[in-house]
Amino acid sequence: MSLFFIVALPFFGALLPGLMNAAGRSACAGVTFTVSLAAFIGLLTNLPLVLAGEVVMARVEWMPSLGLNFTLMLDGLGFFFAMLILGIGLLIIAYARQYLSRDDNMGEFFTYLLLFQGAMVGIVLSDNILLLLVFWELTSLSSFLLIGYWKHLPEGRQGARMALAVTGMGGLAMIGGMLILGQIAGSYDLSVILQNRALIQADPLYIPALILILLGCFTKSAQFPFHFWLPHAMAAPTPVSAYLHSATMVKAGIFLMARMWPVLSGTPEWFMIVTSAGLVTMVLGAVIALFKHDLKALLAFSTVSHLGLITMLLGTGTAFGALAAIFHILNHATFKAALFMSAGIIDHEAHTRDIRRLGGLRTLMPVTFGIATLAALSMAGIPLLNGFLSKEMMLEETLHTTLFGAPWLVPALATLGSLFSAAYCFRLIGHVFLGPVRDDYPAKPHDPGAGMWLPPAILIVPVVVIGVAPFLVEPFVKLVTASVLGGEAEMPKAHFKIWHGLVPALFMSIVAVVGGLLMLSIFKPALRLWETTPRPEAKMIFEGIVEAAASAARMLILPLHNGAFTRYAATGAIVIVAAGFHAWSTGTVAAPTRDMQAAGVVPIAGWLMLVAATGALVFMHRNRFLSLILIGIVGLMVSVGFVFFSAPDLAMTQFTVEVVTIILLLLALNFLPNTTPVESTVLRRVRDAGVAVAGGLATFGLSYHYLLRDAVSSPISEFHLANSYKGGGGTNVVNVILVDFRGFDTYGEIIVLGIAALLIYALTETLLGGPVRARLLNRKPDQPRAGDMHPMMMVVLTRVIMPVVLMVGFYIFLRGHNEPGGGFIAGLIVSIAVVMQYMASGFAWASARLKYPYHGVIGAGVLVAGLTGIGSWFVGKPFLTSDFTYVRIPPFEKFELATAALFDVGVFLAVVGAVMLSLESFSRLARRAHVPDSEHPMDIDPSRDDPPLDPAGPAKEGA
Repeated sequence: MSLFFIVALPFFGALLPGLMNAAGRSACAGVTFTVSLAAFIGLLTNLPLVLAGEVVMARVEWMPSLGLNFTLMLDGLGFFFAMLILGIGLLIIAYARQYLSRDDNMGEFFTYLLLFQGAMVGIVLSDNILLLLVFWELTSLSSFLLIGYWKHLPEGRQGARMALAVTGMGGLAMIGGMLILGQIAGSYDLSVILQNRALIQADPLYIPALILILLGCFTKSAQFPFHFWLPHAMAAPTPVSAYLHSATMVKAGIFLMARMWPVLSGTPEWFMIVTSAGLVTMVLGAVIALFKHDLKALLAFSTVSHLGLITMLLGTGTAFGALAAIFHILNHATFKAALFMSAGIIDHEAHTRDIRRLGGLRTLMPVTFGIATLAALSMAGIPLLNGFLSKEMMLEETLHTTLFGAPWLVPALATLGSLFSAAYCFRLIGHVFLGPVRDDYPAKPHDPGAGMWLPPAILIVPVVVIGVAPFLVEPFVKLVTASVLGGEAEMPKAHFKIWHGLVPALFMSIVAVVGGLLMLSIFKPALRLWETTPRPEAKMIFEGIVEAAASAARMLILPLHNGAFTRYAATGAIVIVAAGFHAWSTGTVAAPTRDMQAAGVVPIAGWLMLVAATGALVFMHRNRFLSLILIGIVGLMVSVGFVFFSAPDLAMTQFTVEVVTIILLLLALNFLPNTTPVESTVLRRVRDAGVAVAGGLATFGLSYHYLLRDAVSSPISEFHLANSYKGGGGTNVVNVILVDFRGFDTYGEIIVLGIAALLIYALTETLLGGPVRARLLNRKPDQPRAGDMHPMMMVVLTRVIMPVVLMVGFYIFLRGHNEPGGGFIAGLIVSIAVVMQYMASGFAWASARLKYPYHGVIGAGVLVAGLTGIGSWFVGKPFLTSDFTYVRIPPFEKFELATAALFDVGVFLAVVGAVMLSLESFSRLARRAHVPDSEHPMDIDPSRDDPPLDPAGPAKEGA
């Protein structure tokens, strides 16, 4: 199966659980299981190629100019992690079907789970680091939804926020590191980066890139000092905890360190940072886990400890360390998922996870006892179980690792961590399952049905099989390790065996196991010592840092960002003017290269009118209606200026926009006071005037000197003029720019325009549904209104010009690609025609004849424009690349057909829909209770008063 399908299946499958929710819990879980199973089978179809040592590649050009391509790579390492993600995911889905209660929304849960699964598969199969970053952030977002799935629990919401904050911060750092790495290697493809070890490590930016990337890895994999978020994520449902801790999110950082091992490892910086962080995390997590009373908290900190173990092994930079790390990733995934699911079974049946309230479950829950005990013993490193083998390899590697010049430091701390690890495993077994049966359980414990215990039981099979016959997985683990090494180191000659003789690692393991039993025997005094010893609490530190950052932000932002637009404008203008003055006074200005053109009487008169209207607006802006008139004059004069400078497209657009906005603003002014109150003191107004004059003079000076001199570089207009017809098939350069060269900008603008109209509609809906509605309906006009609200002459005139305007709009639309016009202008012209119908005959009459909702018109416009852009993909062109051809249909002359016309149709529909939806929203607010809606198109119609005609005709005389 194609790698694209393997990655896409979980994302598309995430649409199904919500749709199947109404069909029942089993149907919802079944469709989720089917989607994951299909992806898992698709992955297995590539197994023969992976086992043969080949690398499966899949590539689609996405944004090649940015180096962002949808490139996927499946090698041994990617297959290994994808197998864990999808394989354990299948067991989690089956387990969650039985674990979740009937009150839980199963469709929502499985939707989040599949989104998370798809993001994780995307990470491990990405070949492009920019694509990997996209999936990386998707895991943070989807894990936020999963951890906070139980929204009614405060600890669930808090844990989700903490996880998102910490991993999101690390993700931002990693983005910077990855961009640096791509710049050093000259490519953002991992397959290229991994071949440039010497180039990357010799670059002076290697250390900044290393630190930033490791920040992302450490935060995602809960390495010290970012370890605190993972235990708080246990507030999620147990299926989520089992998935996150065993095979997915916390393994993402481990995966990335393993993936980048060939180019980042082997330097003193890598060794010191990674090994130290892993070693501290391993010991600290194990110590904290021993004293946790919540069963899931114990397992969560044990995960932190084992992640530290794997990180330390990768940090050593040796091939044997990488081999041991990969082996322990496999072993940890099996026993940790089984342990978390066992903890969920205990919580589900006994209604508590508090170890102090448990004990004696061995006889009450024998199946759960067997599963949990084998998994815990494997985690403790007991022989004949898989955890023992990788722990022995870890201890062996530490014997050859020297940190800070002390050859004993790493082995000693590794043994200490293993000791506490064994101790909390023995505590889990002894304090939960052994001992006498109690009579004060919150609920009577018993083994659940096979639906809950079978998934963890399946995971126990590899725990035992690998522990007894490790040679079965040795070839596969070495294949995966070869992908990690990437040819930078030789595969170690070590073999997976239960017995290696009386080697130092064996004695270290014995010390750890015996020490763990002794620690359990003195657990009570050790617990008292732990509880009385003052120690920093990571959660409190994190919350303190967040609060301090928020306080600092408030101190900085509130004085500046206080909602006063005048302050923002004044600050911006002062800074710009000061920067411009500094550049002007310290720089040099070349002599003018152009002569001033002679100005005629008409341009000077127009300029004076524009200045007069602008000045009048400054002094009369408190009168809202007069201000609107002056704004209209300014807009019309700008349109005249466009005509004078031979820009008919801009003039037509400006003119139609002015007409539409004036009408809409008049409707809005209907609900506002006539005047604006005085809010500024005289001193402040003088200050604002000074800033405005300085800014205006600076702008004038810059424009004056720029217009008298040639441009420093060739203007982009030369490119547009040269390629408008050749590349876009049109001679109207402005229209070709809008629908081709900068079509993506136009597409975004019509989306924003539609959103603005929908927001206006939503605001009016809120007003009409709240207490303001009564005030709007019962308001009294402050001035007498005209007796004929819908004059007959205006009605007749608008009816007559309606088809004419529609024809003009259609003509403007068709000519837009080669002459002034286009979809935007045509949309505004048609909108004006329809607006006139509302003005002439009223809202009720016009809306009664509305066949298509304006929401749908906006959506249709955006959809048509988007589909037109997508169509270019099918011919191998970038999004919104237009094409054109000429056809001849007798008896017509040859004419042009361009895909840009379809895009313009979308623009036309979006503009008409947005304008009319805004108008309709304001019109609904304008209705009043004492003014009934008229069902007639005009107020005066003499034919209404005529008696109805008798169908039988006039009566005969004398009858």
